[in-house]
Amino acid sequence: MIRLATVSPCYNEEEVLNHSVQRLTALFERMISEGLISEDSMMVFVNDGSHDRTWSIIRELHAANKFVRGINLSRNFGHQNAIMAGMMTAREWADAVVTLDADLQDDIECIPQMVRDFEAGNDVVYGVKVSRQGDSFLKKMTAQGFYKFLTKMGVESIYNHADFRLMSRRALDILSTYKEHNLYLRGLIPMIGLNHSTVDDVIGERYAGQSKYTLGKMMHLALNGVTAFSARPLFAIYNIGLLFLLVAFVIVCYVVYSLLFGQVEPGWASLMFSIWIVGGFILISLGIVGTYVAQIFTEVKRRPLYHIQEILS
Repeated sequence: MIRLATVSPCYNEEEVLNHSVQRLTALFERMISEGLISEDSMMVFVNDGSHDRTWSIIRELHAANKFVRGINLSRNFGHQNAIMAGMMTAREWADAVVTLDADLQDDIECIPQMVRDFEAGNDVVYGVKVSRQGDSFLKKMTAQGFYKFLTKMGVESIYNHADFRLMSRRALDILSTYKEHNLYLRGLIPMIGLNHSTVDDVIGERYAGQSKYTLGKMMHLALNGVTAFSARPLFAIYNIGLLFLLVAFVIVCYVVYSLLFGQVEPGWASLMFSIWIVGGFILISLGIVGTYVAQIFTEVKRRPLYHIQEILS
């Protein structure tokens, strides 16, 4: 039997923690009775600088439930960093780690199959979303569009996979050697290259409260995903530059034609069109290049991904 740990990042999740622990406890007890996991398996909750009673509730649950452990970060470091903190700590405690959000919208009934796939020789098991009935229409559209965009950009990732996955201790040891600061785990983990499999994940309704993963945070994650794993936007600037060179040649031909045939009236429309299009392209180009420079600026400082203030083990 394997020693399993689940890792859940928590940011202001006081409304769902008790319910989530109740559901996970029932699952753990069933898996123990079936001989899938050992009795010293655990669920690890990472408090990512919450402003509500999240950490107090984790403390109470730790005292009352033998499965519950907690990690309290010194401040808010972000979703991906909190997951990394939980995984890197839990790999010292368990044979395999399953990461999932604290609201348990992912289908926890997939976890027994993940464990079976792990025992069959897979070091990574991805939860792939086959239904998003618990997501809003906007989230469905933006998420699916983003996965397609990543593929176009040449980023290796698992389509419709978020952060619900099982990783063996061996896979986590390899992941610990990747030192980048701008984390995008959905692109980083496939680079490990060990045996992997997938399970079908049906997204359910959130039990209570609102998702803390706002549109702004999703956009930031998407930006990290593209700029950390693909240089194609930089090459796209070059290609668009060639296109504008062609447009400029056409405009020059138009100007020469106007001079030769006496049509020298000011071409206000074409002038304004040229100024705005070229100006917009220059600003977009500077923004793309600036984003890559910012990524480099962040990486070269080599600051820690997180600081742990307290561990409840």
